[in-house]
Amino acid sequence: MKKLAALVLAIVLALSCLTFASAEDTVKIGVFEPSSGDNGAGGKQEVLGIEYANSLTPTVEIGGKTYNVELVIVDNQSATDKAVTAAQSLVSSGVSIVLGSYGSGASMAGGDVFAAAEVPAIGVSCTNPNVTLLCDYYWRVCFLDPFQGSVMANFAYDKGCKKAYVLSMLGEDYGNGLAHYFVEAFKALGGEVVEDTFPEGTSDFSAYLNNAANAGCDVIFSPCATTYASLIIDQAASQGITFPIMAGDTWESSVILDAAKGKDVDVYVSTFFAEDETNAAAVEFVSGFKAWLNANPDKLTNNGGNDIVAAVSVLGFDAYNVAIEALKAAGSTEPAAVAAALPSVTYTGVTGAISFDENGDANKDMAYIKKANTETGEFDFEKTQSVAGLAE
Repeated sequence: MKKLAALVLAIVLALSCLTFASAEDTVKIGVFEPSSGDNGAGGKQEVLGIEYANSLTPTVEIGGKTYNVELVIVDNQSATDKAVTAAQSLVSSGVSIVLGSYGSGASMAGGDVFAAAEVPAIGVSCTNPNVTLLCDYYWRVCFLDPFQGSVMANFAYDKGCKKAYVLSMLGEDYGNGLAHYFVEAFKALGGEVVEDTFPEGTSDFSAYLNNAANAGCDVIFSPCATTYASLIIDQAASQGITFPIMAGDTWESSVILDAAKGKDVDVYVSTFFAEDETNAAAVEFVSGFKAWLNANPDKLTNNGGNDIVAAVSVLGFDAYNVAIEALKAAGSTEPAAVAAALPSVTYTGVTGAISFDENGDANKDMAYIKKANTETGEFDFEKTQSVAGLAE
């Protein structure tokens, strides 16, 4: 009996040692994304890119030692107040670096928490300039809204649109910011603008669409969450709105494709990535990511039930690999060391070369414009737009 008790004790101690060793050899990367709320659909797609990268690179060499990479995923619920709590939970869990969020408002809210704890964060698709300007511990791998707003303003004007109806959600950082930069650029080109906002929770957009038509506008620009975007598209089709509807990167989503499919609408978006058969890294990513999605039913569901590759998934993939490079460069799992290493990190990703300027923003000057194909339910590539190609 004593031998049995001793054997049990030995097994328990051995398992404890293994657990301790496992904890010792694990580095945690926080994933700060919405899986619910207005931005839940996009947040899930961003997480998928991070998870796929982790499946390919599950370990990292730090200071001559191999560490398993554990993703600590939290739901910031697409809300600035909930984002604070989610960020605090990541800090408490002992993450070395954070990725996210889809949604600039949540990123800014979480940024205060990360800065106070001196934990670095890499924004994936949060495009509002204030994400990095207001937080010394935030970097990002995407382009910014001043560029994106100018891209879409030039695109609309070049298509012959002279009067724009700009609609965003009241008090929403991303939408209001992108709307502002579009308005500035469109007016500078000589266009007219009618600006409007809607309150959170709006479901009937008929009055806003009537305002656009009655004002003689020939394009709608509405950077808002996909939950509202789908309603705008559906109701615009019902009201016979024939002029283009445009938005930024948030609308590059299966939600938009589902809303536009089978309807007489023209929907254009700007985004971070386009499938290019001449880009070997892009071809490899698309092929591998689709195979991974189709082999995992729950992942496919999180992607909207299809294997269409969203640009935010590609950015999530690149952001994870930038975090891996930062950990290697730091030679430590301590957040302060990782933060010190990040400014000099460079990485050639699927979305292009990534390096950071003095604000922590990615040195990127390329956007892709796509159109929702209402027959196939996919996005068609429209054009590439660089800073150099924008009107002065």
